[in-house]
Amino acid sequence: MKHRKKFKISLLIGLGSTLLFLAGCQQQTANATENVPLSSSEITDNLGSKLVTTRADAQATATKTYQAALANTAYTIDTPYVKVNPYSTSPLTALVLFTTTEKAKVSYTVVGKTAKTSITNTVNGGYQTQHQVPVVGLYAGNNTVKITVTYENGSTTTKTLAITTTSTLPKYIASTKITVSKSNKSEMDIGDNKLTFLVRTTKESFAVDADGAVRWYSTLYVQHMLEPISNGHYLMLTKNDQSGTTYNDLVETDLLGRVYKEYTFDTKTGHSENANSDKTVIHHDILELPNHDLLATVSDGSKYVEDTMVVISHTTGKVTQVIDLKKLLPKSMYESYKASSDGTVDWFHQNAVDYDSNDGSIIISGRNQDMIMKLDLKTAKIKWIYSGKKKSSWPTKYQSLLLTGTVGTTITGGQHGVTLLNDDNNDPSSENILLYNNNINVTNGDASTSGKYSEGVQYYIDTKTMTIKQTWSYGKTLGKANFTEVIGYTQKLTGNNYLIDFGYKGSGTESNIIEVDGQNQVFNLIVSNPSAKAYVYRAYRLAVYDSSYVFDLND
Repeated sequence: MKHRKKFKISLLIGLGSTLLFLAGCQQQTANATENVPLSSSEITDNLGSKLVTTRADAQATATKTYQAALANTAYTIDTPYVKVNPYSTSPLTALVLFTTTEKAKVSYTVVGKTAKTSITNTVNGGYQTQHQVPVVGLYAGNNTVKITVTYENGSTTTKTLAITTTSTLPKYIASTKITVSKSNKSEMDIGDNKLTFLVRTTKESFAVDADGAVRWYSTLYVQHMLEPISNGHYLMLTKNDQSGTTYNDLVETDLLGRVYKEYTFDTKTGHSENANSDKTVIHHDILELPNHDLLATVSDGSKYVEDTMVVISHTTGKVTQVIDLKKLLPKSMYESYKASSDGTVDWFHQNAVDYDSNDGSIIISGRNQDMIMKLDLKTAKIKWIYSGKKKSSWPTKYQSLLLTGTVGTTITGGQHGVTLLNDDNNDPSSENILLYNNNINVTNGDASTSGKYSEGVQYYIDTKTMTIKQTWSYGKTLGKANFTEVIGYTQKLTGNNYLIDFGYKGSGTESNIIEVDGQNQVFNLIVSNPSAKAYVYRAYRLAVYDSSYVFDLND
């Protein structure tokens, strides 16, 4: 009996050990499974992207009203049809409709309040008898707009309209203080119809003239993106419901607020950077590819966030390609990165993507690795990497892909907004790129300069020698006052002009947008007292009437 009792005890102990071992194996398997990147089909399912017509359907009645007005010959240049804010989301715009008995082309001028603040555009479409004039660039309140009709024989007729818009700006713009301390208009790149568009992290985006006067805004909340595309429209990430918590509705729109296409996404991949923030599905950037499909930065639905890109068909709204950076870069980068308090791992934090039509490649920025890289879009094969991470710490297979900086070339830290510039040398082995270097040492930045300044930087890359050389920068002389740990953008304008957005100056108390001609400031704009999460994420200088834009009620 004693032997049986000992046997039973031994059996129970052995069984218990076996169960514990199996449980441990199962736990290890679960943990291993959790760390394995998701399949492309899983990511596609998680995103659930599709085309819908919700907003376009809601605007259909308004469009029919305008079509009827356009066909009504009673509306002439002397008595035109005028509708302010024609699609209810763009209060500083108007639609002017009229007919002429002879074919003519039309231009308009919104008369500015000071020198070089008038907005002048010529309507695309050539000589017509039915005229659709999308007026952009109105002031809040009273406006003088001159419409000029030019007939085929060269004769002209001008009509001056008084157009009144709402004088009350929405609270997230009205509560923001806009100050212009420098405005050398003769040296600025403003042309006849350019405004400075302030794209915010959240809330309403808006545009100002050289005086800092608001001349356009959308009442739709946006997050991170108001991206111009080839037909003169814009991609805007917004919400299905303004009071909702997730930005999962991507619209193709124009500055009048007319919606041409709408993509919607499942909310389950939505990611928030902190507990008090709204969630977003497309988190930082998007671009239009040459075939008009879209390339977007997303999260895949796993605990790893902001490290995936997808190509979205512009005809079906479905995901057609997935690029998961966890499958391209060393596992140690994401497996050893510290998780956030909510359990997510933001190891790469992709905040920019740009397309190179010369070789079908894309250039991307990973803030949390202090790294930029180029890869073939079709194959996802890496072409080069620029990083402060020591060459010896990279696995061998990556070392031949690393660019070496020449003497005096900045190592990027927490950088934003990498863009490809025109190849001045017409050399396929060379590239000129531009970015905003926050200069914060997140993982591989320059610890010796981290936090001391931020800057716009331009580089020249020679892929024959695998070297990178800094060719222009601005911001270092401004010192710590213009250091921004997050957010920022640099845009190349004409000539030697650059527009730089120090978007999170003073730990987010203000955004400072500076235009320089080389090293000389010609414009200095401060947007202060922003509401929570309403910093200027990017600043663009753009024409309000693109050369490729055609407004057509019948299209």
